[in-house]
Amino acid sequence: MLNRIWLGLLLVGVVLAGVTNRFGAATEMALGNAATAVTLSLGLVGVMTLWLGLMRLAEKSGIVSGIARFLRPLLVRLFPDVPAGHPAMGSMVLNLAANLLGLNNAATPLGLRAMKDLETLNRRPGTATDAMCTLLALNTGGLQLVPVSAIALLAAQGSRNPTAIIGTTILATATSAATGLVAVKLLARLPWFRLGPAESAPDGNPSGAGPTGHSSDTGVIMAAATPPRARPWGNPAVLALVLFFAFVAVRFVLTPDATEALRPVWLRSIDAVSLLAVPFLLAFFPLHAASRGIEVYSEFIEGAKEGFQTAVRIIPYLVGMLVAIGFFRGGGGIELLSRAVAPLLGAIGYPPELLPITLLRPLTGSGALAALGDVVKTNGADSLLSRMAATLYGGTETTFYVLAVYFGSVGIRRTRHAVWAGLAADAGGAIAAVAACRWVFGG
Repeated sequence: MLNRIWLGLLLVGVVLAGVTNRFGAATEMALGNAATAVTLSLGLVGVMTLWLGLMRLAEKSGIVSGIARFLRPLLVRLFPDVPAGHPAMGSMVLNLAANLLGLNNAATPLGLRAMKDLETLNRRPGTATDAMCTLLALNTGGLQLVPVSAIALLAAQGSRNPTAIIGTTILATATSAATGLVAVKLLARLPWFRLGPAESAPDGNPSGAGPTGHSSDTGVIMAAATPPRARPWGNPAVLALVLFFAFVAVRFVLTPDATEALRPVWLRSIDAVSLLAVPFLLAFFPLHAASRGIEVYSEFIEGAKEGFQTAVRIIPYLVGMLVAIGFFRGGGGIELLSRAVAPLLGAIGYPPELLPITLLRPLTGSGALAALGDVVKTNGADSLLSRMAATLYGGTETTFYVLAVYFGSVGIRRTRHAVWAGLAADAGGAIAAVAACRWVFGG
């Protein structure tokens, strides 16, 4: 499927560029996207190194397996093919939690780690498993509390209440997540998306090793191992850290500065969680591991090594996808699609002004943000249309970017139904964004 989509984007873009005499613009955008892909990948190196190092400490100290055990009833239903004690369960939970809080700098590295853990269970190297497709659907349509980028743009354009879209974004992302989950489960049952026979190892037994050569049992053994016991000072030190951050959060909510005092308590509470989540994790994981006698720096370095390798591995996948998207967009593909579907969407009450951002959002985050800026500048930061556009931006995801990065990190070439489930989540989020804004803001 991904092969056809990539070739289609590229060829349609080239043909349109020739028909409209826009070869120069299309080529410039395609080459610019190639450079952007490398910049994005290299930009992930530092963040990936940090978070995968912390994940190593979380694994060794038993945090990941503990989280997975706590959420086992939910996870075994969402990911029935993943053993309950496998470290992929903990990685996926942390990835989804980071998305929930809008911590994109943590969500991507944790998601890539989850993909790598899932690949250790993959008996068909190069083909996405049901669990991988479900994880991608949850990342493209996952629930999010605070759409930071959209709020920042509204504030920069002079909105009197830029955080008004938080409620509508929660409704939109909840719809998007539910749509993605339903789509990924239903599509997996269709004949043309079903998994074929597993590849066999030389001895004839099905192989559980992914491209890195790790056995699928390795992660289960790691997660099932009894975590090391806490040192005498360990539990009091960890408890003191938790209480310290709880005190800081309460102080932030109850004694705000002049700017924050104008906002409701529940919004200040969300801000406190978003602000303190990363510092808390940066302190909690190493302290918890040290309290159990783990050599924190050495283990952090071992985990961090994976970050560099993963970030470099996704470069060709990201270059290929963004170049095709660049030619398609530069050749006028988005404009052509907008004109073609505008009458239909207008007839069902979907504002035609939102079509550019709707079509760009699954393809390119920067392009969608530019389209959002154009809508806000044209219609005013507090207009219903601008709030719809901002909710749409915050309630949907760049599906093809996520697909290229996540699947590229583990060498997946056959994506099965992941693309369609991700696009279904985007469509559900876009429709819900318009409906939620009409319901909440009127009009």
